[in-house]
Amino acid sequence: MKSSLEQIMGRHEEDVYQITTKAPGPEGKLPLTSEMLLDSPSGHLFGWTQNVGMGWSPSKLLGKQVLILGTQGGIRRPDGAPVALGYHTGHWEVGLLMQEAAEEISRAGNIPFAGFVSDPCDGRSQGTSGMFDSLPYRNDAAMVMRRLIRSLPTCSAVLGVATCDKGLPAMMIALASMHSLPVVVVPGGVTLPPIQGEDAGKVQTIGSRYAHGELSLEEAADLGCRACATPGGGCQFLGTAGTAQVVAEALGLTVPHAALAPSGQPVWLEMARQSARAAQHMAAEGLIAAHILTDEAIENAMAVHAAFGGSTNLLLHIPAIAHASKRRMPDVSDWTRINREVPRLVSVLPNGPIPHPTVRLFLAGGVPEVMLHMRRLGVLHEQAITVTGQTVGEVLDWWSDSERRHRMRTYLKEVEGIDPDTVIYSAKSAKQAGLASTLTFPTGNIAPEGSVIKSTAIDPSMLDEHGVYHHVGRVKVFTAERDAIRAIKSGGIAAGDVLALIGRGPLGTGMEETYQLTSALKHLPFGKEVSLITDARFSGVSTGACLGHIGPEALDGGPLGKLRDGDWIEIRIDTRRLQGSLNMVGSGEQPGSPGEGQAVLDCRDPHPGLSADPELPDDTRLWAALQAASGGTWSGCVYDVDRIIETLEAGIQALQRKQSATGRQ
Repeated sequence: MKSSLEQIMGRHEEDVYQITTKAPGPEGKLPLTSEMLLDSPSGHLFGWTQNVGMGWSPSKLLGKQVLILGTQGGIRRPDGAPVALGYHTGHWEVGLLMQEAAEEISRAGNIPFAGFVSDPCDGRSQGTSGMFDSLPYRNDAAMVMRRLIRSLPTCSAVLGVATCDKGLPAMMIALASMHSLPVVVVPGGVTLPPIQGEDAGKVQTIGSRYAHGELSLEEAADLGCRACATPGGGCQFLGTAGTAQVVAEALGLTVPHAALAPSGQPVWLEMARQSARAAQHMAAEGLIAAHILTDEAIENAMAVHAAFGGSTNLLLHIPAIAHASKRRMPDVSDWTRINREVPRLVSVLPNGPIPHPTVRLFLAGGVPEVMLHMRRLGVLHEQAITVTGQTVGEVLDWWSDSERRHRMRTYLKEVEGIDPDTVIYSAKSAKQAGLASTLTFPTGNIAPEGSVIKSTAIDPSMLDEHGVYHHVGRVKVFTAERDAIRAIKSGGIAAGDVLALIGRGPLGTGMEETYQLTSALKHLPFGKEVSLITDARFSGVSTGACLGHIGPEALDGGPLGKLRDGDWIEIRIDTRRLQGSLNMVGSGEQPGSPGEGQAVLDCRDPHPGLSADPELPDDTRLWAALQAASGGTWSGCVYDVDRIIETLEAGIQALQRKQSATGRQ
């Protein structure tokens, strides 16, 4: 029997032992000048040596260097067959976009470089300790991306190719930090839904539906197999991945009609070539990130987010992009104002009312089509500049009469049989269809610093004639997501309950995403009659009466951490006025008032089970401390270096004073 070492090392063919120790090197000469040798840093000169060493022709070294930074994951053969899997479909094909962009740059006589910072999948890590690294990854990846950009000091422009929940926000934050460089985002597009089956959001509930007898084992196996019907792109619903693509375009960081293109198809590849041309045009014209990312661009992104009904995760990402851009960071009052001004105009998964997949939204006209309607409402800053060098208004002028718009919308109507005006509504038709505005920010004795609910996601049947959701129910408190999902599957949660998941904010779990809970409630018959409150966050595909981002978080002394099973909770959400409240209203046989609830909370200790998750990594604990010192969740979970240094210096000075006083004693 062979030893493990013999099995691993194996027998070698003879050519393994044929080793070359010298090579002639590339032919030709570097196009050096005397001035270069006298004045250029040695890194610039050695960079040329490296370039020809990798096979670039010495005669083509004088072109501008353009960095293509991507989130590609996995290893694909040229025919698309997997050699090693990626974490998710969203980064599986983006290497094709990078290749198209690189070839376009080469054709123009310039020099493409490529770097990679791959990204995780929030869907893959749902319900696992992998979720504890999800949001912290964003900051870490943005730091690595920035370091890679700065490590190519000769680059004249940067293209960021990314798709999904954390990779694309990280990319936008990194590019936003490059104030004096031309930057362009290349969204990685979307995957297609199956001809027969479920989208990738609903399919994540097969376990809960099976537990309740809603699906057979055979049905679950079949549905789970086919939900990702094509191998590349973000999920088919307007979750965090899709919303981030939309926001990138709304910021002016992409070419027109780039967000949500079907991955792998000619229109998607053409978008990469267009993006490469835009980056080179920016470099030639001196157009830089600071010209694109203005306060007006940030407000446009928030307004488009409202019109699309986008993911609440962008409340974390848009302020972080603004912070990186050194622009004013929006606060809750800005979000509230914009969501009152801007109606939701888009009917798409997960919120409907018609469950269109995102590829239909692309065909209906995507971001520029929605912006046309917003222009009529007067809720856009049309003078904001885009990466094309044209203003938003000029882009919309082009779009309104373009062949692209006409042919895309005609294809959707005549070939797919879908009226594009049932995907993207006018303001009048949206109101007639009952589309509620996107976000509400409830406060109360459970959320003194605030919370957020995607109010447009509340089941319409749960609203009264005035568009108000009102729920008074007893709470069931959980300190771990696995216990909460077990209760949902086993019948421990019933219609009328309020499910509280506490201690799952930044300090507890890195602010985990709790989609397995919200999705289970969405797709179980009684789920619309259950409310969920938490200091964690939700997936962009989450729906229902789910209040997250509750502050202060339980582990930071928030009253959420004082709840006990059986307490009465009152939730009121006015989906028209965008006003809301979240209160504990007593613990007796009958509900009382918020004042009575406050009196009970004031006398209580924290929940006995409240603690940071035992599997919380040190990396995430460090992230939690740094973002807390920088303003926390409502400031976008950023790293504010000045505030962090100030906090550290104050701590050091306090320690020195304490040591000095101890020494005197």
